[in-house]
Amino acid sequence: MKLTFKKTLVASLALWAAATAPWAQAQVKLRYAHVGVANAPQTLYADEVAKLVKERTSGRIEIQVYPNSQLGGVGEMVDGIKSGAIAMGHHDFASLGKILPTTAVFNTPFVYRDAAHSLRATDPRSSTALQEVNKQLVEKGGMRIVGSFFQGTRHLTSKEKVLSPKDMAGKKYRGVPVKLWSSMLTGMGAVATPVEVSELATALATGLVVGQENPLPNIFNLKLYEVQKYVMMTGHMQSVLSVFINEKIWAGIPAADRKILEDTMAEVGKKTLDWDRETSDKYRKDLEAKGMVFVETKDGLDLEAFRKAVLAQVGKDFPEWSRLIEDIRAVK
Repeated sequence: MKLTFKKTLVASLALWAAATAPWAQAQVKLRYAHVGVANAPQTLYADEVAKLVKERTSGRIEIQVYPNSQLGGVGEMVDGIKSGAIAMGHHDFASLGKILPTTAVFNTPFVYRDAAHSLRATDPRSSTALQEVNKQLVEKGGMRIVGSFFQGTRHLTSKEKVLSPKDMAGKKYRGVPVKLWSSMLTGMGAVATPVEVSELATALATGLVVGQENPLPNIFNLKLYEVQKYVMMTGHMQSVLSVFINEKIWAGIPAADRKILEDTMAEVGKKTLDWDRETSDKYRKDLEAKGMVFVETKDGLDLEAFRKAVLAQVGKDFPEWSRLIEDIRAVK
């Protein structure tokens, strides 16, 4: 009788613990927003992270991905994550500049040696520069950067051939609607004109802007070959994107599951480097097949003129970034 009672008591306690443990059976659903279109590297990244996190947490965490600006443009997405209406999302670091201007330093043109360096310098687990910025981002915006990944090297496109900043003087070029892009395009000689990515093709077709800048996959997937003729291989920016999440939502996830999220994002982030290597040549061939003409240094493209002009403008507009830029460049 005593043995039976003991077994019953143990079983009852086990059931009680399972029922009262807040995360034992619960499923956390995280709404993840971004502006990427179908088949773009950033879309593949978000989908892969969502798939692996669900598997590795045995369904405890389900990430529901909303691509292609379904939950609004960049500004709406950032505001939604700040308020908690959206759990997480990704975009250029500079998109968080409306909350903390310093975050844009990680998108500084000509700051990274190569794609791999851009990921090492933006890993929130080890980058001292990013950890410093993250602390302020949590305090001022109630959100934090939890990952980064590589989208490609950004190049200029235009209806006209461009060889130096002089060729862009006084002409309207689309930039991501954040201050750093305006600074960069101003340094390139252009009149910076903010346009949301969802409206970019129309803006180019109607002549609102004559050119823009993006990685090759975006240029192809957005079908910009229909409204642009030339691709200038300026390589002015390693397009590394930040993944950010509402701080209260992040704090509400158990530490073990947060680690799974961080490790998974870092793992898939490294995969994006491989994706870029595997697809960059393909996208160039695809764009050439669509009639786009590529302009390189052998064709007279003056990369040094672009580098000097852009860095001078960034230094003028953001003098407070100098120390962080040194820290980023120092990452091995």
